[in-house]
Amino acid sequence: MPRRILVPIDGSRKSTEGLEYALSMYSQEMITVLHVMQPFEPEVAEGGQPAYDEMDEWYETHHGEAERILDEAHELASEYETGISTVIDIGEPWRAIVSYVEEHDIEHVIIGSHGRNEDSPLPLGSVAETVMRRAPVLVSIVR
Repeated sequence: MPRRILVPIDGSRKSTEGLEYALSMYSQEMITVLHVMQPFEPEVAEGGQPAYDEMDEWYETHHGEAERILDEAHELASEYETGISTVIDIGEPWRAIVSYVEEHDIEHVIIGSHGRNEDSPLPLGSVAETVMRRAPVLVSIVR
């Protein structure tokens, strides 16, 4: 029975390298690619209510970007002649990743060492480090 592997991506070079690694090393496994949209903090309109027009605009913009990133993941998977499934979630990235692992019986996470802040002098980005510490499964970090 194929193992269930989760590859979180955010559109950064390192996350794409993580997906390439998963596709090249685990092409016979069930690979799910997850993109997490960070929550929107709406400005409060008069009367203490969120400005929903802003929230709708945020969602449309970020969901469109998430779909573009996942479309690129499908294109990359087709180059490796491997099928993938894709998921979009909203939340704090490390929490959404760990929750997905626990709720879907994921057996292995493959994640890029850094997200969008690739110029960091630190060996790991905060999301990769937290997922590594909190996920109850094997986590491979691609540098």
